Amino acid sequence: MKVILLTDVKGRGKEGDVIEVARGFAANYLLPRKMAVEATSGNLKQLESRMHNIERREEAKRSEAEGHAARIAGRTLVIEAKAGEEGKLFGSVTSSMVADAIESQIGVEVDRRRLDLHGHIKTIGEHTIDVRIYQDVTAEIIVNVVPEGGALVAGASTAAAVLQDESAPAEGAEGLMGDTAADTEPTVAEAPVADAADENSDEA
Repeated sequence: MKVILLTDVKGRGKEGDVIEVARGFAANYLLPRKMAVEATSGNLKQLESRMHNIERREEAKRSEAEGHAARIAGRTLVIEAKAGEEGKLFGSVTSSMVADAIESQIGVEVDRRRLDLHGHIKTIGEHTIDVRIYQDVTAEIIVNVVPEGGALVAGASTAAAVLQDESAPAEGAEGLMGDTAADTEPTVAEAPVADAADENSDEA
């Protein structure tokens, strides 16, 4: 049975295509959902008059898709996930998580079903993802999976190191103060630095 597609149908064709399908598929799926109409002589004549509008919509869709592809191609997303000591995730990064990250971090909305994760993402580190924006318009994006809270811990460790450097005696100070400098108790500023470092090592 020949039908005229009224919308893009994955694996079948795009709007305006005249295709041959099984009668049951047309009657039970395409026609009730208004995704296609029977390719009668009258409908084919209407199609001819509509082709210009269909082509304009197709051009607009492709132009938008190419713009999205240019925005996300080569970009790197950061996704936090719970991981063990060896870098293995407790679970995996899903296509929904990647789609949400693309929208929140880049501002482009993509269908999660158009993401190719090349299998399951179950380890921290960088992973290359293929994004099919529209038909043959595709782009590659990098997903950097980091341990949950890893950025916070790293920042705290850096702050602790800075405080330790600032609280250390200046060069030549030992000679001015004599041996008593080595025997004195830690200053008030030094004590919380040591505690912060211990807390960071526990969190790590």
